[in-house]
Amino acid sequence: MSAPKRQAARESAARTYARSLPVVPVRARGLTIEGADGRRYLDCVSGAGTLALGHNHPVVLEAVRKVLDSGAPLQVMDLTTPVEDAFVTELLRTLPPGLADRARVRFCGPAGAEPLATAAGLVRAATGRNRVIAFTDAHGAVTEACADPGDVCSPRFERVPYPRERHRTSEDDGERGAEPAPHWAESVLDDRRAGSVPPAGVILEAVRGEGGVLPVPDAWMRRVRRVTADRSVPLIADETDTGVGWTGAFWAVGHSGVVPDVLVLSKAIGGSLPLAAVVHSDDFPAGESGAGAFRGNQLALAAGAATLAHVREHRLAEHAAALGRGMLARLSGLAAEFSCVGEVRGRGLMIGIELTAPDGPCDATGGGGACPRTAAALRRACLDRGLIVDVTGPSANVVGLRPPLIVTEEQTTAVLDRLTDALAAVDRDPGDHAAPRGTRAPR
Repeated sequence: MSAPKRQAARESAARTYARSLPVVPVRARGLTIEGADGRRYLDCVSGAGTLALGHNHPVVLEAVRKVLDSGAPLQVMDLTTPVEDAFVTELLRTLPPGLADRARVRFCGPAGAEPLATAAGLVRAATGRNRVIAFTDAHGAVTEACADPGDVCSPRFERVPYPRERHRTSEDDGERGAEPAPHWAESVLDDRRAGSVPPAGVILEAVRGEGGVLPVPDAWMRRVRRVTADRSVPLIADETDTGVGWTGAFWAVGHSGVVPDVLVLSKAIGGSLPLAAVVHSDDFPAGESGAGAFRGNQLALAAGAATLAHVREHRLAEHAAALGRGMLARLSGLAAEFSCVGEVRGRGLMIGIELTAPDGPCDATGGGGACPRTAAALRRACLDRGLIVDVTGPSANVVGLRPPLIVTEEQTTAVLDRLTDALAAVDRDPGDHAAPRGTRAPR
């Protein structure tokens, strides 16, 4: 029995990503994964954003080996070690101006909603208030942890719709969206239905990965910052998906010039290993330390410090911005060339391709023109051509590309060539490439 068949027989069916990606990886380096069958794939998922430097980058491997060879303890919670000190020093070098000189770093558990819960607890303690405003179809960990409105998360996060959602729905007649409503921030923060007390905080993503790779306009980010500051409401920037150069800036808030009160950091900061931290200004109360037994993992801190330094020293965020502009320029012609492409969008190396059914509803799972069936078919067609892509968005109709920051121009050309060939095949006959529905990469 093969490994995928044993997996299906022994592991939970909830591991949907594995069902959509029948690859048994045995080796990997940079952009490339090699399967047990000898086939090689270009990986444009990058561990759901955890692999800023791609697979097994030499600086990461060297940092991990150095800790292993030193005989140092591998897990020490919040005890100060040379490895932790080096990570914090490197992290502070990368922070947005205006925060770095007064920042405090708080480590927490690296899994799921723990970093966001830590940030929520921080602003609640600072303000004495309870609710934190987050967005529907954003902050994947919040969505997963607070799926039941009556669960323990409901006092911590109040989920509100993003103003004038850009998702293709049955009501918008195929329109590709609009800028956020200009007075949205004021209306939400002054909403008396929630009581007369302002929220404890507002949490934003500069690019909404779970929402379908939707960049938030910089001007709107700045407006929300002004409104929250005027009302003494802390602003939390969730950089879980976007941090460490993915958008073409080291931290995605840098595009707008916004200085948040709190940064939520995870995924790429661990250099492929689990690590999370919350950075806040020093005027917040010290409070309790972050939760999570694994917050002092020395291997993750070493890999993270090496990754942060390499991205900073080699200006890989700027590299991502330049290559991302080239990829978007080439992809922008796909909507005219292929009827199934509704919109191409993104920032830096976070790119989304919206798939639609131009002649009407795709099927029961897609709203309006959204077509998850075509997105699943495109993912399968890409895999057949040696290209690994993601499917995201609330309707699972956005194919996501996220090559690592070390990708070369030659490699991006290969990625786009394979993607274009797969699109041509799916546009002709999506049924030939159909994949199981409801399969999305785990966060």
